[in-house]
Amino acid sequence: MTRLTCDISMSLDGFVAGPNQTLQQPLGERGELLHEWIFRLASWRERHGGSGGETDADDEVLAESLRGTGAVVMGRRMYSGGEGPWEDDPNAEGWWGDEPPFRVPVFVVTHHPREPETKQDTTITFVTGGIEAALEQARAAAGGKNVSLGGGASLVQQYLNAGLLDELQIHLAPVLLGGGVRLFDHLEKPVELEATRVLASPSVTHLRLAIRAPR
Repeated sequence: MTRLTCDISMSLDGFVAGPNQTLQQPLGERGELLHEWIFRLASWRERHGGSGGETDADDEVLAESLRGTGAVVMGRRMYSGGEGPWEDDPNAEGWWGDEPPFRVPVFVVTHHPREPETKQDTTITFVTGGIEAALEQARAAAGGKNVSLGGGASLVQQYLNAGLLDELQIHLAPVLLGGGVRLFDHLEKPVELEATRVLASPSVTHLRLAIRAPR
């Protein structure tokens, strides 16, 4: 069965981005510290057109997630950082330009219509019908693999509130940001979690959490 999963890096004080996000600093002030663990990994470098990198336990966690992903759902802000009509978005082609690293179909939840695009081997579909419509399309395109929820935090919260997220894997970085975007703001009801795996390295702790129906 195709599951909806989410992998996301978070600080010890619960932030997934730092304060004062801009087009120049999309992760906010000091937000890049959340992802230092991943930049050195062979699987990440290969997906972004690089070479080399480390092949340790952290790399296997990332590689496992990439192997299991058949489609990606993300929000407009994660795709471009913008809002409003696409013609007014200074970053309308997205953070990755003509070389997105996904290699699977991507579905962007947005209020503003736009024709689908294909960049290299990634098809990007802009969905205006809401989170359930995006998930339905992504599941159909995933080929039996999982659908990965790319974020940002607001979209993760929407899927949690709708009871549609099956698994959450938090990559807990040993960082205190002190402000920014919290992952678990605006939850409408309790969420029951079960830790199914905990792996730790000097640079990050991976918490894989199954999301259970409330009892």
